[in-house]
Amino acid sequence: MMDVLQWDGTLSAKDFRIGAVAFAQKWESLNLAFPPWSWVPCPKHPWLASPQEEGYLSLEKICISMPQEEDVDQTSQTDPGEEDASCLGNKDVIDDATLVQSNQDGLHHYDFHIVYSNIFKVPVLYFRAYYGDGRPLPLDEIEKELPECSSNELSKSKWTFITQEEHPYLKRPWYKLHPCGTGEWMKLLFLSDTAQPKSQMVVELYLLSWFSVVGQVVGLRIPSKMLNGC
Repeated sequence: MMDVLQWDGTLSAKDFRIGAVAFAQKWESLNLAFPPWSWVPCPKHPWLASPQEEGYLSLEKICISMPQEEDVDQTSQTDPGEEDASCLGNKDVIDDATLVQSNQDGLHHYDFHIVYSNIFKVPVLYFRAYYGDGRPLPLDEIEKELPECSSNELSKSKWTFITQEEHPYLKRPWYKLHPCGTGEWMKLLFLSDTAQPKSQMVVELYLLSWFSVVGQVVGLRIPSKMLNGC
């Protein structure tokens, strides 16, 4: 634990590993119907002297459930302020019916990786989308499947909000949510949490708090029961 008031909102590689394991374990214990996140160990970069094992969290072959027509109609009647709140990570709108693991043909599949950025010192969400036959899904098709707030943001700043870069371990093009500013809003998130003393930043809760916001950008909302006690 560390003093939140003196903290800059970032993590060390060691703390990322601790937070990743805690996040994956809590996810698996509370989401028995969902596929688990798994830790993928990777060879160390030769130019880094860290003794810690490198790797990332992986959740693959996921179909993000699309809203039915009646859900869209209800959304269109929702007050715009309420919609904005859901886009910013309102815990009250998080449900546990978002993720489905599927191998059916004709569906769009997503792979998600949570990777530590040695530059920004925060987690980064990488993802790729593809058709059932393995062909990559173009960004304009991905945009149609994003939550409305994310799609609107993407239309304004396509290559700063979501960028396509080489996956740091797989060395293939993947999309990622740009991590700029993550440390700042993570600090604000912990400072606004009245349940936690301001003198403590619990490393094990970092990824859970981070994912409760970042995951919603791509429709990956986590069950509210996972946030109990955060």
